[in-house]
Amino acid sequence: LLGRSALREPAQIEGELDRHWDRLHQGLSYYKPPSSTSAGKVKDNKDVAQPLKDFGLRISKLLNLDQQQSVQLLQCYLQEDYRGTRDSLKVVLKDERQSQALLIKIADYYYEERMCLLRCVLLLLTYFQDERHPYRAEYSNCVNKLEKDLVSNYQSQFESLFKAEAPTWETHGNLMTERQVSRWFLQCLREQSLLLEILFLYYAYFEMSPSDLLNFTRMFKEQGFGLRQTNRHLVDKSMDALVDRIGYLSSLILVEGMDIDFLHKCALEDCTEQHQFSSAPNIIKEMDQLLLTFGDIPHHGPVLLGWVLLRHTLRPDESNPVIRRIGNTALQLGVFKYLSTMLKGLGVSGNNCTASTAKMCIYGLLSFVITSFEEESLQSSHLIDAACEVLSAPSLAEVFWEMPNMGLGMILDSVVGMFPHKIGPLLQLLTALVSNKSTVKKVYNFLDKMSFYTQVYKHKPNDIISKDDETLWRRQTPKLLYPLGTGQTNLWMPQGVLGQVMIAGEQGYMVRWDYSYSSWTLFTCEVEMLLHVVSTADVLAHCARVKPILDLVHKVISIDWTVSDCLLPLTSRIYMLLQRLTSVINPPVDVIASCVNCLSVLAARMPVKVWSSLQHTGFLPFASSLLTNMSQCISAEGMKAGNYGNLLVQIEQPRGEYAVTIAFLRLITTLVKGQLGSTQNKGLIPCVLLVLKEMLPTYHKWRYNTYGVRERIGCSILELIHAILNLSPEGEDQGSTPTLQSLCIYSLANTEAGQAVVNIMAVGVDTIDLVLAAQPSSCGSEGPGQVLIQTVKLAFSVTNNVIRLKPPSDAVSPLEQALTQHGGHGNNLIVVLAKYIYHKHDPALPRLAIQLLKRLATVAPMSVYACLGSDAAAIRDAFLTRLQSKTEDMRIKVMILEFLTVAVETQPGLIELFLNLEVKDGNEGVKEFLLGEWSCLHVVLDLIDSKQQGKYWCPPLLHRAALAFLLALWQDRRDSAISVLHTKERFWENLSTPLFGTLIPPSDTTEPCVLEACAFVMKIIGLEIYYVVSGSLEQSLKDGLQKFSNARRYEYWSQYVKSLVCHVAESEDEGICYFSETQMLISAWRMLLILSTSHADVMHLTEDSTKMKLFMDVLDGTKAVLTTPTSVPCLRLGSMMATLLLILLKQWKRSVFHILSPLSLILESVLQTDQQMMEKTKAKIFSALISVLQIQGLNGGDISQLPQLLLSVCETVKDEALALIDSTRHMRQMEDAVEHEDSMETDSPWGPQKDQRDGVCVLALHLAKELCRTDEDGEHWVSVMRKVPVLPSVLSAVELSLRSKQNLYFTEAALHLLLTLLVFVFQGAAAVAGGGVIQTICLPLLSIYEVSSNGASQSFSRKSQDSACWPGVYRLCMSLMESLLKTLRYNFINEALDFVGVHQERILQCLNAVRTVQSLACLDEADHTVGFLLQLSSFCKEWQFHLPNLLRDVQVNLCYLCQTCTYLLHSKKMLHHYLQAKNGEALPPGPLPRAQQPPQTLTKEAAGGGDREEAEQKALLAVQCSLLKILSKTLATLQHFTPDCCQILLDQCIDLAEYRTMFVLSFTTPAFDPDVAPSFGTLLATINVAVSMLSEMEKKKEPASLSIFLLSFRSLLMFTMENCFYVLISQAVRCLKDSSILPRDKQRLKQELSSELSTLLSSLSRHFRRGSPSSPASGLLPSIQSKPSTPGSKASHEGQEPIIQLVQAFVRLVQR
Repeated sequence: LLGRSALREPAQIEGELDRHWDRLHQGLSYYKPPSSTSAGKVKDNKDVAQPLKDFGLRISKLLNLDQQQSVQLLQCYLQEDYRGTRDSLKVVLKDERQSQALLIKIADYYYEERMCLLRCVLLLLTYFQDERHPYRAEYSNCVNKLEKDLVSNYQSQFESLFKAEAPTWETHGNLMTERQVSRWFLQCLREQSLLLEILFLYYAYFEMSPSDLLNFTRMFKEQGFGLRQTNRHLVDKSMDALVDRIGYLSSLILVEGMDIDFLHKCALEDCTEQHQFSSAPNIIKEMDQLLLTFGDIPHHGPVLLGWVLLRHTLRPDESNPVIRRIGNTALQLGVFKYLSTMLKGLGVSGNNCTASTAKMCIYGLLSFVITSFEEESLQSSHLIDAACEVLSAPSLAEVFWEMPNMGLGMILDSVVGMFPHKIGPLLQLLTALVSNKSTVKKVYNFLDKMSFYTQVYKHKPNDIISKDDETLWRRQTPKLLYPLGTGQTNLWMPQGVLGQVMIAGEQGYMVRWDYSYSSWTLFTCEVEMLLHVVSTADVLAHCARVKPILDLVHKVISIDWTVSDCLLPLTSRIYMLLQRLTSVINPPVDVIASCVNCLSVLAARMPVKVWSSLQHTGFLPFASSLLTNMSQCISAEGMKAGNYGNLLVQIEQPRGEYAVTIAFLRLITTLVKGQLGSTQNKGLIPCVLLVLKEMLPTYHKWRYNTYGVRERIGCSILELIHAILNLSPEGEDQGSTPTLQSLCIYSLANTEAGQAVVNIMAVGVDTIDLVLAAQPSSCGSEGPGQVLIQTVKLAFSVTNNVIRLKPPSDAVSPLEQALTQHGGHGNNLIVVLAKYIYHKHDPALPRLAIQLLKRLATVAPMSVYACLGSDAAAIRDAFLTRLQSKTEDMRIKVMILEFLTVAVETQPGLIELFLNLEVKDGNEGVKEFLLGEWSCLHVVLDLIDSKQQGKYWCPPLLHRAALAFLLALWQDRRDSAISVLHTKERFWENLSTPLFGTLIPPSDTTEPCVLEACAFVMKIIGLEIYYVVSGSLEQSLKDGLQKFSNARRYEYWSQYVKSLVCHVAESEDEGICYFSETQMLISAWRMLLILSTSHADVMHLTEDSTKMKLFMDVLDGTKAVLTTPTSVPCLRLGSMMATLLLILLKQWKRSVFHILSPLSLILESVLQTDQQMMEKTKAKIFSALISVLQIQGLNGGDISQLPQLLLSVCETVKDEALALIDSTRHMRQMEDAVEHEDSMETDSPWGPQKDQRDGVCVLALHLAKELCRTDEDGEHWVSVMRKVPVLPSVLSAVELSLRSKQNLYFTEAALHLLLTLLVFVFQGAAAVAGGGVIQTICLPLLSIYEVSSNGASQSFSRKSQDSACWPGVYRLCMSLMESLLKTLRYNFINEALDFVGVHQERILQCLNAVRTVQSLACLDEADHTVGFLLQLSSFCKEWQFHLPNLLRDVQVNLCYLCQTCTYLLHSKKMLHHYLQAKNGEALPPGPLPRAQQPPQTLTKEAAGGGDREEAEQKALLAVQCSLLKILSKTLATLQHFTPDCCQILLDQCIDLAEYRTMFVLSFTTPAFDPDVAPSFGTLLATINVAVSMLSEMEKKKEPASLSIFLLSFRSLLMFTMENCFYVLISQAVRCLKDSSILPRDKQRLKQELSSELSTLLSSLSRHFRRGSPSSPASGLLPSIQSKPSTPGSKASHEGQEPIIQLVQAFVRLVQR
C-alpha cells in the first residue's frame, strides 16, 4: 500500500485492496481461536508435511490461534522470515531447544503481522481524503466499503483486549514464561493504542452520535483511560509511554466526539439547535452525572473542558453549578499543561497524521475556550505553551492568520500587551506561527509595526507627568530606551508620548506607552545589549531574552530567504555574539546553539561570506601553522580545537547535552556542500579532523541524557563525511598538500575513524529490527530506528566511496583488513553485510549493503563464499527469494544481479553456489549439467523470456541486469552454465528478442538501459559465434541469425547506430546524458560487424548491397562525429568508428566505392583539431585513406580530391616532422641528464611514442607516398612543394633521427616517400637532391651501423627483411642514391662519390659478407650495394680520378663476389648445408623477393601444410634467386671496368693501362676459398652454372602458378650469361693484347678458351634450338646494355642469338 513494492500502478493497488478488504474489515478478529473442526482439517490436508503439521499445532497452543491459521502462519514465516535452508529446518524441528527458539520467533512474527494489519487500516484513514496522495481514489473506495461496521468491530476488539486474561503456562504450554507473558502484554497495549488511533482518525472524518459518545465515555471510565487494565500488575516502566498514549487517544476520541468545531460555528451563527446534542437532553443528563465523577486522572481534563463548552453553549441557563464544578475540576487538573504534554507525546507532526489531527481538534477546543471565557480565569502561561504546540501543525498557522482577532488571536493580543517587558511569550507564539512564505511575511510585518511599548518601573521616574488618578503618564523629555553608546542602533522615545498605567501598587508600575517602532530594531538593540553585559552577572537574564529572538530569526530565514536582507543588522551581529559567548567562563550553551543554527541557514546561501566571518570568531578549530603533508594533518600537530572544541570537552560531554555539537556538525556539512573554493576547503581541514579524530571514534561512549541523541550525532558525522567524499574533484586541486577528500579517505582507511564506521556497519540486521520494534509508532519517520537505518546506510555509502577513491597501493589498509578479515564464529563483516538481505523495513538498506559487497568482491583479495561459512546456503536462499518475488522492490533485484555479475569474474565459489548446477553422468561418460532448485538461472531465464517483457515485475532495468549477468557468464567462459542454458528451449529466441524490437529514435529520450540490453545481447551472440566452431553452433541460433538477416535487421541496426552517433554529434553542447550506454551499444555493434567479416556464412551477411549500405552508414557516422567541433564523447566515438571503418575497408574491398571525398573531409576536420586524444583517430583515418588508394589503384580511377588531400597531408607531414625533431632533441637532452631523476618524472609526456609503426607521422608519410603514386604526372606535387616546405622538414628530421639512431619507422617511411618521389614526380630527383639529401644521409648514416673488425657476420642481422630495422634503412639509403644517380647522372656524381667514400668500409664488408652470411637480409643489402655500384661504374673515369684505391678494392671485391655467387649457385647441397648450419635449424620458409613472389596461395599451403621439404626448397629457391641477381649485377658492373668489346676487338690503339686485369690466368673451377684469386676459370664456371641451371629448368615441369616467376628467373640467367661472356671476351682480348704477358700464357689462354667455349657453344645452341627466352638485357635490371654484334652477322646467322654470334666470332678470332 505504501507504493514501495513493484506494484506501483493505482489499478494494482486497487486489486490488492479488493482482494484483502475483508481481512481489513474484520481487523484482529480475523485471527480465530483454536477449534476441533480446524484441527481436523489440518489433519486431513495432504499437501502439508507431517512435521510441519505437528509444529503448527504447537504454534496454535502457544498463541491460542486457529490450527489452520497456525499452519498458514508457519508457511508464511518460512517463506518470508526464516533464516535457514530447507535442510536445516528438518534438524530444527527435531531438536527441542532449536524448535523452541523457532516458536518464539514465530510468535514475534505473528505479533508483527497483527500490527501490520491495523497499520494498513490506519494508512487508509490517513490518506483517503488527501488530494496530494497518488492512491487517494483507491483508498477512498476501500474506506467507503469498510465504513459501516468498522467502529463496532474495532470497539469490541478493544474491549476484549483490555479485558483479556493474561496467558499462563497451564493454558498456553510451558513456553509461556514470565518473559513471554510480558511480551504478550506489551503487544496487547500496542494493539489497544493502534485501535484507538484508528477510531480517532475515523471520527475525525465521520460524525459520532451522542449515544456513541456516552458508550465510549463509559468504556473509557471503566478502563480508567488505560490506567485500569485488567493486567495492570504486568505494567513496567518501559510500557508507561504506551499506557499514556492509550489515555491521550481515549481523551481525544471523546473531545472529537463532542464536535467542538461545529459547536463553535453554531454559536457564531446563533443556530445551536443544529448541533446533534441539542436534540438529546437525556444523554446530556447522563453525561453530566458521569463527568461529575471524573477528575482523578489528568486525561480527564480536555474531556471536562470540552463538555463545559458544550453545556455552556447549548443550555447556558439550566446547569450553571454543574458547569462551574466541572470547569474548576478541569483547571485543577492543569488542563492546558496537560494539552501541551499530550501533543508533544503524540509525536512531531510532519507526516504524522494522528498528531496533526489531534492538533486540529485541540485548536478548535482552545479557540472556543478563549472566545467563551475570560482569559484571567485561564492559566495563561500554560495556555501559551499549548497554543504553540497546536500551531506547530503547518496548516493551522495559515488558518490563524486568516482571522487573527478570533480565538487564539486573543492570546496574541494579550502577549503583545506585555511586550517588550516580556519578550519570550510573544516570540514563542510568533515562531510557532511561521510555517511558510506567506506566514513569514505576516509575522515580519506584524513585528515591524508595533504600536505599544510596555515597561515596568519599581518607582515612578522623574521625567513623567501623570494624571491625579495615576492612570495616564506622559513623557516630559525624549529618552533613549537602551543604555548604548552614541552612534549605535537604538530606540528613541520622543517627548509627549502618553502611557497607560496598567498596574500600579507597592510592587511598582506597569506602563503601556503609545509608541510606534519596529521590533526588529529593538531585537538588534537587545543583541547589542547582550554583547555589552556579556561578562557581567546580567548575562543569563539577557540570554533568556535573546534566545527567542535568535530562534525566530532562524526559523524565518530558513523558510523564506528573501527576508534575510532586512535582518542583516541582526545576522551580522551573530558572529560577534558567538565569539563573546563562547569565551566566557560558563557559556550559555542553548544561545550558542541557536547562533550556530542561524549561521547554518545563512551558510546554505552564502557559504564564502559565512566562512570568512566565522574565521575571525575563534569558534571553529583552526591550524596555527601551514598544512603541508598528510602525516602532519593526521597527527593534528599545530591544530587548535577552537572555542567549540573546548566547549565540547568542558561543558557538553560532562552534562550530556549536545545542542552545540549537533549545530556545529550541521554548519560544517553545509559549508562543505556549499562548494567553497579549494583554499577555503583547506581551512575546513582542522574542523573535519576534529570530527574524524575526536568525535567519530568515541561519540558512542559519551554520556547522554536524552535517548536518540547519540544516533543523531552519529548520523550527522557520517552525513558530513558523505558530503566530503561526494565533492567533485574539480573543486579540489591536486597538489601535494592534503585536501578535505584525501584527508577523509586517508583517515577512514588508516585510523580508528575507519574502525568506527566498520562498527556502525556491523550493527547488524537483528539490532535494527529490535530498535524498530521497540520504538512507539508515533515516531513516524524520525524515530531512533529510522535514524539508525540512515546512519548504517551512510556508513555503507562512505565505505564504498573510500574504497572507490582510495589511491591504489600495494599495502592493504586497516579498513580493508577490518572489512575482509575472517572472524571466528562467523562474525566477520561480510556475513553481517550479507544478512542485511533479511531487512524488510527500508529497501535501500539491503540494496546499499549488497552494493558494498559488490565493491568488496571486486577489490578485496578474499573469497566471499568462504567468509559466509555455514550461512552461505541460507543467505543464497534469501537472496534468491527476494529476487524471485514478484512484488519485491525492483532496485534490490537489480543490485543482486549486479552483485552476481561481478561475482562471476571475481568470486568463483560464490557463483557456483548461486548457479547451483547438479552433475549427471550422460551417455559415453560425458558429464551433463542440470539446474538445481536454488539456481539463480531460473530467475534470469524468466526475466529474459520474451513473454514476460513489459510486465510490471520485469521492467527494462531488471531485464538489462539479467542480460548483463548472462554476458558475464559468456565473457568468463563458464562452460557448465552455458551448456545448461543451451539446452533450454527458446533460449536463443528469448535472448535475441531485443534485437528485433523497434527503438524510439535517439532524439527522443530513450531509456538508456534498453540500449545496454541490446548491446549485451549482441555481445553474447558475438562471443558464441567467435568461440564455437561454426559447424557446431546451435540450430536455433543459426535460425535466429538467418531471421535477423532476412528481417533486414542489419540495415535497421546500422541505421540506428548511425542516428545515435549523429545524435551525440549534434547534442554535444548539452552533453548526452546516457553516453556510456551509447558507447556500449556502438562497441557491441562494431564487434558484430567485425565478426561478420570472418564469419559471413554463419551470420548471413554476404550481399554486396547490404555491405555497401552498412559501410556507408559507418562512414556517415564517422563523418558526423569527426567533423563537428569536438567534445570528448565525439572524439571517443570517432575513434571507435574509425577503427571499424578501417577493418571493414580492408575486409570488404570489393563492396566499397566513392568514399574518398567523405574521408578527405573527415581528415581535414580531424587535422584542424590539435589534441592528444586525436592522435589515434588521425592515424586510423590515414590508414583508411592508404587502403582506399591501394584499392583504387587496383580498380584504377582518377581522384578529384587529390590537390586538397595532398596539401593537408603535406601540412601534417611537415608539422609532425617538426614535432618529431623537438621530441627527439628533448629525449637526447634527457638521456644526457639522466642522473637528474626528477626531470625524468615530470617530463614523461615527451616519450618516444611519437615514432610508432602506426603513428600519425609514419602513416602520413605512407599516405603521401600513395598519393604520389596516384598523381599521374606529378604536377600537383610540384605545386604543393612550392607552398609547403615539406621536403626540408622531413630531411631535417631524418638527419636528426639517423644521428641519434631513433625514430626508425619514421626514417624508413620518409625514405620510401623520397624514393617514390624520384620515380613518379617530374623533376622529383632534382628537388630531392637540391633539398640537400646528401647532407641528410651521407654522414649521419654512419651512426646507424658499426663496422666490426672480426668478419661481417655480426653486423648483418638475420631479421626477416620485412620487419623494420636499421640495416633496412641503410639499404633504402643505397636505393635512394642509386635512383638519384640513375636519374640525375652527371649532376649527382660528386655526391655519389662522397657517399661511396664515406661508407667504403661497409660497402666492402658487405660484398665480402655474402660468403659467410646467406640470410636474405644480407643478400638484400649486397644486392642494393651492387646496384648502386653498377650505376656508379658508368662514371669510371671520375671515380678513378677521385678515389683510385677504393675503385681498385671494389673491383677486386666484385670479382671475389662473382666467384662466391658462382660457387654457391653451382653447389646446391653446399648452399643448403650452409643455410641450415647458419640458422641452426631447417630454413624458415623465407618469402621470395617481392618482385618474383609466386601467387599467395602457394606460400600459404607451404607454411600451413607443414610440408617441410617443400618449404625448405622454396627458401633455397629464394636464396638462389637473390644470389643470381647479385651475380648478374656484379657482372654488369664489371663490364664497365673492362674495355668495351667492340672497341678492343676493332680498335688497335686502345690504352690498355686504363683497364686492369681482373682475372688471373687459371682455368680450374673455383674453390670456395677466399685465398684462391678469381680467374678465367671463375667466369667459365659462371657460364657453365647458368647453362646447367637453364637446362635443369627445361627438364622440370613446374606448376603453372610458378611459370611467371620461372620466366623471369630464366631471363635473369640469360642476362648473367651474356654479361659473363662479355666480360670474358673483353678480359681475354685485353690479356692477348697485353705485352707484359708471356706468349706461352697467351697461347694457353687461346687453347683453353677455344675448347671451353666451343663445348659451351654447342650445348647453348642445342638449348636455343629447343626454344628458350632471349635475354631481356634490360628487362629486370635497370642497366642500359650495349648489344655489340659484328656487322652483317645478323643476316648470315639467321635464327641465332646475337650473343652466340658474338662468341662464335671471338672463338674464330682465337683459333686463328
